Amino acid sequence: MEKEEYSIILDSLPYGYPLEQKMMPIAQAIGLKNFTLLQLVPRRGIKLEVGEKVYIGEGKRDKIYYILGKLQEEKLTETTKEQLQEFIREQIKETEEKFIDFFNKAEAINTRLHQFELLPGFGKRHTEAILEERNKTLFKSLEDLKKRVSNLPDPKKAIEKRIFDEIIGKERYYLFINK
Repeated sequence: MEKEEYSIILDSLPYGYPLEQKMMPIAQAIGLKNFTLLQLVPRRGIKLEVGEKVYIGEGKRDKIYYILGKLQEEKLTETTKEQLQEFIREQIKETEEKFIDFFNKAEAINTRLHQFELLPGFGKRHTEAILEERNKTLFKSLEDLKKRVSNLPDPKKAIEKRIFDEIIGKERYYLFINK
């Protein structure tokens, strides 16, 4: 897996974690390439803003002193969770073709499980209906998918929830994140 070059700040804790004894400033961030959740230590005197894009690659970093490590689910702040969901929504909007491609090309994982069934709210009936419609003509957009397949949960919300769970490490199979 390639190293992250840039990340987006999801939350900034200038006094560190409230229940820990260390008073070291910490930023919770997500890498732009692999969507890795990270704990970053800002340089002295640097105030990081939520939503700010910062360089974390090799060599001189202007705002980040060092990467403390991966951010574990139990340390996610409420602000981080909200910002992460907003970040995911933006990614889905910006790269909708990638998700249309998923619906147009997804295959069975094994004889009893299809990739569609890994999406929250999608079951065997939804999978059969999607495959039937897909065989007629490929989907042009997530809206097109929703119109053509009746009783389908909102694909954007399902993808959003799935990506969130993949990022925080709750899933066994990865559909959208490279781990």
